[in-house]
Amino acid sequence: MRSWSFPIFKVAGVEVRLHLFFALLLAFSFTYANLTGMPVWRGVVLWLLLLSAVAVREIARAISAGYSGLELRNIILLPIGGLFSHATPESSERASVGSTQTLLAFTGPVANISFAVVLAMLINGVSPQIDLFGKPFITPAALLRSLVWLNFYMGAINFLPAYPLDAGRMLRGEFSRQRGSLSGTRAASGLGQIIAISTFVAGIFFQNIWLLMFGFFIYIGAHMEDQGTMFQSVVDTVLMRDIMLTDFSMLSASDTLEDALQKALHTLQDEFPVVRGGALVGVVSREGILDALRNDGNGYVQAIMSRAFATAQPGDSLGQIIRRTSGGNGLPLVPILEGERIVGIVTFQNLMQSMQMLTESRKLKASEQA
Repeated sequence: MRSWSFPIFKVAGVEVRLHLFFALLLAFSFTYANLTGMPVWRGVVLWLLLLSAVAVREIARAISAGYSGLELRNIILLPIGGLFSHATPESSERASVGSTQTLLAFTGPVANISFAVVLAMLINGVSPQIDLFGKPFITPAALLRSLVWLNFYMGAINFLPAYPLDAGRMLRGEFSRQRGSLSGTRAASGLGQIIAISTFVAGIFFQNIWLLMFGFFIYIGAHMEDQGTMFQSVVDTVLMRDIMLTDFSMLSASDTLEDALQKALHTLQDEFPVVRGGALVGVVSREGILDALRNDGNGYVQAIMSRAFATAQPGDSLGQIIRRTSGGNGLPLVPILEGERIVGIVTFQNLMQSMQMLTESRKLKASEQA
């Protein structure tokens, strides 16, 4: 989800990102306005109103998350709502607790429906000539009426027991308690896809383009969650000792950059642990060494090394490390420690190759046992 989104602003340390599906919807809004004979700007405003309905939902959920003590890293805005990414594993675990999950599940839909009711009352009081129950409910020709119904639909849709919608997340929690995390999530995702297809078919039958749209996005969301769960189930079975490089080079903090570059020439590594007296003190990249030499001339490794890095133990799972480092700029190098001693490294450079070799090794062992 994150790779298909882009940041729009940051507030209180939480990055708000907009999913590219909204760009698809903007194109749809242009087309819809043209088909209904409306000016294009009305289609753009209708798109902004949908975005505002998502914003109402996510602001309410963010307040509830703060009340529950959750630490958020980012919020990804989707046409059917938003997804939270947690800053710490503890926050993610706390969010899965029944009471917190229920609070978050109800906050979004209730906020949207309440906003729709209050807005309808205000419109009826100030401009009673506006027909709030005229059809179509959502159209570029009646933007105030559309704002009311967009919020109502956003709330109502999230009461469907279709994962990854709010009610679907509660259902997944119940399934997970009964069947385990993987089976529970897959069952909830499967039900979500069935509901999505039913919504899509209902949109065709009733010639309702908004039901078509919601069905499409629910299906995509459920499918992506299902794939994400499968990925998580795989990486959680891979331990760092299974994929770490045990033949690697290290640099000393007191090495000059020219000496470090000479050492780097004789290895395929792009990232290096930096030690002082045998203790790990930083990490540095081949590219960082070259850039420093070009810009500032010769110096010492300790002046350019990064002191912000993650470490792991041989028994840690790959899934744990990915979750632990997902808020940074990637996972260029993770030193594997036994006590204070570096026994291996994992880099993105070798991760895919190591995973492929591990998969083949497991297949061979399985065939031998069979």
